[in-house]
Amino acid sequence: MKRARWLMSVGLVVSQTVLLGCNPDPPPIPFAQSGERYHDKIDFARLEHESPLMPADLMKVTPDNLKGATQEQVDQIYARLTAGPIPDGVYDGQMFFPKGSSERARLAEIVGGGIKGFFVDLKAATLEHIGEFIWKGKVFYRGEGVLRNRIEDLRILKPIVGPNVEKIQKLDVDGKDAWLLFPAKLYCGQSLLDGRRESVIIDYAFTDDLPGYRDMPDMLAGREGLEIRDEIRMVRPGFYLGRAYIKKVFALNFTLYNKAVADKESSSFVGSGTVNEDCWVGSQRMTAMANKTGNQHARLMETQ
Repeated sequence: MKRARWLMSVGLVVSQTVLLGCNPDPPPIPFAQSGERYHDKIDFARLEHESPLMPADLMKVTPDNLKGATQEQVDQIYARLTAGPIPDGVYDGQMFFPKGSSERARLAEIVGGGIKGFFVDLKAATLEHIGEFIWKGKVFYRGEGVLRNRIEDLRILKPIVGPNVEKIQKLDVDGKDAWLLFPAKLYCGQSLLDGRRESVIIDYAFTDDLPGYRDMPDMLAGREGLEIRDEIRMVRPGFYLGRAYIKKVFALNFTLYNKAVADKESSSFVGSGTVNEDCWVGSQRMTAMANKTGNQHARLMETQ
């Protein structure tokens, strides 16, 4: 009952304090025409063959203009990305629902039925802003294969966090305290959207053996709760696009951004078009890379 009252209060607090803004224009990059029905959507392999995203295109994609894209456009971007390197360090996060999306209402239904005994009475339009209030991003521990989520305001979570709050691991991020909760395991695995190549998987199912795990609230994301599973791919160095699933049902999009990594590595990425890949890039991408290398070698021979 305490958990149910907390979830209801979150919706009330957020809906009273947040005003929804307007969506920007989508990224100025090539998209395929697509209808609402499944058989009207383009095959991702064909899309990538006909309209691959070059580094110059990816530099035009930002966390803000993704909010102006439709879900189909976000999916088309994601499908043309590779996982890139598994991130390391602190990343700022934003969750978003695309323009014209009905995912807000569907997510409320998923969450409402996701945990036995919970009753969730949340206004659909406030779901983004719950994340805005309590979730500020993720901290990757690449060497350990572990991730933790940054929570900068414990007031909303306090009713369910329990005693000994002072024992929760903290991190200073830009002069602000960030509590590290909801641990997850990191690995490369198959995307639930696009099985042609792997994504970086952020798995909350079996995390109770990780240091610092707390039964509450960490179990809410695990196998006894909402069974959350995230997957991410790299847009460009320091910038990742993510998809969150609840019980294997797509729930929402999110972005992760590390300005220091972006500033340091973006110019090299634009010049070479390549990064270190920790996950399998798929046979289509490997063929494209081989063709690119062959074409570059041929051009070099022509100049000699």
